[in-house]
Amino acid sequence: MINFGPSDFLELALAALLVAMAFVSRPWVEPFARKLAPKTGWSMLLLALLPVALRLAMLPGHPPPSPSVYDEFGHLLVADTLLHFRLANPPHPWHQFFESFFVLQTPAYASIYPIGQGLTLAIGRALFGLPWAGVLLSTAAMCSLCYWMLRGWTTPGWALAGGVLAVIEFGPLSLWMNSYWGGGLAACAGCLVFGALPRLRGRGRALDGALLGLGIGIHWLCRPYETIFLILSVLIFVLSGWRSMARPAIAAAIVMLPFGGVSLLQNKQVTGSWTTLPYSLSRYQYGVPASFTWQANPQPHNELTREQQLQYKMQMSFRASGPETIQSYLLRLGYRVRFYRFFFLAPLYVALPFFFLKVREFRFLWVALTLLLFALGINFYPFFEVHYLGALTCLFVLVSVTALDRMNNDAARLIVYLCIAHFAFWYGRSFFDGPVSDRHVAVDRQLTERMGPQLVFVRYWPQHIFQDEWVYNAADIDGAHIVWARDLGAAENQKLLDYYSYRTAWLLEPDATWPRLTRYRVEEPPKTPPPPPAPVPTKAPPLRFEQVH
Repeated sequence: MINFGPSDFLELALAALLVAMAFVSRPWVEPFARKLAPKTGWSMLLLALLPVALRLAMLPGHPPPSPSVYDEFGHLLVADTLLHFRLANPPHPWHQFFESFFVLQTPAYASIYPIGQGLTLAIGRALFGLPWAGVLLSTAAMCSLCYWMLRGWTTPGWALAGGVLAVIEFGPLSLWMNSYWGGGLAACAGCLVFGALPRLRGRGRALDGALLGLGIGIHWLCRPYETIFLILSVLIFVLSGWRSMARPAIAAAIVMLPFGGVSLLQNKQVTGSWTTLPYSLSRYQYGVPASFTWQANPQPHNELTREQQLQYKMQMSFRASGPETIQSYLLRLGYRVRFYRFFFLAPLYVALPFFFLKVREFRFLWVALTLLLFALGINFYPFFEVHYLGALTCLFVLVSVTALDRMNNDAARLIVYLCIAHFAFWYGRSFFDGPVSDRHVAVDRQLTERMGPQLVFVRYWPQHIFQDEWVYNAADIDGAHIVWARDLGAAENQKLLDYYSYRTAWLLEPDATWPRLTRYRVEEPPKTPPPPPAPVPTKAPPLRFEQVH
């Protein structure tokens, strides 16, 4: 007898879900959806609540995520800084103990990132006491605004279907909703921009221009470099009807001005220069992040820790050994195509070719050109993460629903059911996942339970994996309950111990089998042994007689 394997059970479960949905949905779900779809307010409310409710239901087995990547800690530092009503923090007198990744220590203590994602986390923490609440809010807004954007491009029914696809793809099971990296806010900005454009061509209202400016401004605070391509795509879209765009353009410019002012002010407070980005100063001081492929490799001007040196070498390894060539550019572009699957569920691959039947219309040709423009522009950066394309999220959904709309109704319905079945299976399976132990959370909980302020010296072993960084601190280091510091040796550590004489000192060795936390022991310098006693003579010296005159 041949036993069923995991893949067989997976196919059986998906088939059962599909058949059940085919029998159950049509009598009531589809008529309900047709009535709901034209009601913009109710549809947006439903799509905002749905991803949050689904994710909150997972909390018993999947608590709020803990940060693990240095980008996440950087955004959390921005949020904490904003909650202190400032854009940068004063440098610490003992900043050499607090060196970390993507954090400037001088001339100000601050993250290198723009404030967009940090602002989202700050709002969540201010309203609900939890930065992750900001992630939930941005995801809710993204799914809701995706429907609103699609209403300007397609029928109400397909707009609602696109909103549901956004919930499935970027909701409770998505990386964006389960980390602090970002993506949701940039996607909201894209929805505002790409939703305002078709409305501008149809009505040319100042309100639509203001929404366009709001989207561009928000995106600038998230991804400044990619905003260049966002603006270029807007200019291409409005080129044919520019004569009727005067009022909307003025409204957009007025709305964008405060965002530009905030960015300049952040530059001034963090770097001391209105025009120097924190990114640029980090490249000068630490050699990271990596520069664009047309630029020379940055050279660090600060003394780097061992971990920072390894990070620098890793970032440089993503650059070609020689000058950029067309071949290296195209190879990198082709390699990155595989990551675009983040924006499409597997069943949608069948439908995607049907989108190209619509490119004979200018607006859908423009969609394809915009996707290409972003792909080509981002390819000049050695690194790639899917949230770099966050602004295009709603356009990827538009491509999906446009392709489905061009298909046979039964085939399109089948693909939508497959997407829902795919999500339902993995969402249901998530409730059976076992708890995952997080080393950072366990150590942090152990320290939080201690009374009084704490000081933790982090000592890495020689085999330490440099990406596993532990030294991250709050915006107000001296006022924090826990201060994390690098172990610089007994003599240097004593200076920080004297500065924090009121704190309980600990030694953390995170490279042990399980992170080892012990009380810090001051190493006493070895005592100088006393000089040996003078030797005792074994016999009396001979008598000497002197003649007396």
